Amino acid sequence: MTEQVLTIQERANAPTAPGPTQRLAAFAAETTYDDLPAPVIEQAKQAILDWFGSMLAGALEPPACIAREIAALLGASDDATLFPECRSSAAGAAFGNGVASHILEFDDVHKGSTMHAAAPILPAAFAVAEREHADGRAVLHAAVLGYEAGMRVGEAVNPSHYAFWHPTGTAATFGAAVAAGTLLGLDATRMRDALGSAGTQAAGLWEFNADGAMSKHLHPGKAAMNGILAADLARHGFTAATRILEGERGFFRAMSSDYDASRITDGLGDRWKISENCYKLHSCCGHTHTAIDTAQDLRARQGWQEGDAARKIAAIEIALYGPGYDVVRRLIPRTPYQAKFSVAYCVAAALVEGTVGLAQFTSDRFDADGVTHPAIAALLNRTTVRVDPALTARYPEQWPTRLTIRLTNGEVIDGAADYPRGNPENPVPFATLEAKFRDLVTPRYDAALADRVIAAVRALERCADVATLMRDIQAAIRLPEEG
Repeated sequence: MTEQVLTIQERANAPTAPGPTQRLAAFAAETTYDDLPAPVIEQAKQAILDWFGSMLAGALEPPACIAREIAALLGASDDATLFPECRSSAAGAAFGNGVASHILEFDDVHKGSTMHAAAPILPAAFAVAEREHADGRAVLHAAVLGYEAGMRVGEAVNPSHYAFWHPTGTAATFGAAVAAGTLLGLDATRMRDALGSAGTQAAGLWEFNADGAMSKHLHPGKAAMNGILAADLARHGFTAATRILEGERGFFRAMSSDYDASRITDGLGDRWKISENCYKLHSCCGHTHTAIDTAQDLRARQGWQEGDAARKIAAIEIALYGPGYDVVRRLIPRTPYQAKFSVAYCVAAALVEGTVGLAQFTSDRFDADGVTHPAIAALLNRTTVRVDPALTARYPEQWPTRLTIRLTNGEVIDGAADYPRGNPENPVPFATLEAKFRDLVTPRYDAALADRVIAAVRALERCADVATLMRDIQAAIRLPEEG
């Protein structure tokens, strides 16, 4: 017994190399704005503009309105902007803006972590920057490091983590904490405490998808709020687990059966995760996007106009990777929300109408029996969706899809792609993201607001006070008249 106790004590007291938690904390605390390459700063601006579009448009939706009511119950404060027209504490603003950011399914995504980074990380960054009167360089710096932390944690626990856990609620909590902690100037020890408090709060189960519930929107809002809470606690000396990632009862072991701790530090400081960010050009789950792009390409190749697909297609087979199939396999959606997670519906809409935007998910297109659009409904009855193990083996580095269409004349046409448009491997220019932003914001507010935000983001590194910037943007909002 004595020998065993001595062995444990000796092991506890022996010097050890820093683990992934400590190394990530030190990197976040020690990396300065001037360490960031110019292309990374530009990519942060792209991410921020894309986030503003999803957040401002989503802020008018019912789940966001409920979130604002709850934020108000948490206490009155004038610290930060809660869009479109409220003020709140930093944590309350991050919560409400985070919920709004993820409603329309137009926010960014990262393949390796399967995480929507903007919705939880950027509301936290902007709320703390506003409260602390930080400048534009500081919020860009915080955004880059927040993406770095969240995406690396998500990669380390994927793909098994994704079977039960929504990384936008779990791994992104670490990203929100690092973004907030960066703005607070936390040193390595307190950044480690922020990570510890973030990890013990990280949650977000997929069960909501069975009901089409609003929990998916809650996840980024709560991750943003929890990230700020973790950083604020750390700043005031609140201690937390020092090995929250790799510890015996830490995040890795609790939430993954195949975790790879090396993903936390592999290329750290050389390969910037925000450069791997993917932008969504369709208003639905990212697991449908490669299939949508392939369907649009086949439609263009055939020269089809609306109505042609339903007349000329006899059968559609969609082959997917397993984790994507689990999320988007529903064949007959009965609500707009279900349709956003139906690859069959999204492909049919792309073949019939050539686009899969917000107009394809209006409530009048669905009822208790399914889809009311006759051409799309006809194609759904001819569609099968299956898992291809060969495609699964390439996930999550690739999100591949294969589409096979048999025409009524017996001809077979097919297409395949590994990445959707908007991915780094299949990139779109800043101008495309600006056009997407305008399409989201102008109809809901006006062109003047869209111009104001685009100009602000393009010049963000020259902004002297984010609080002034956010107040100016909010003052420019003209809410649509009811009815």
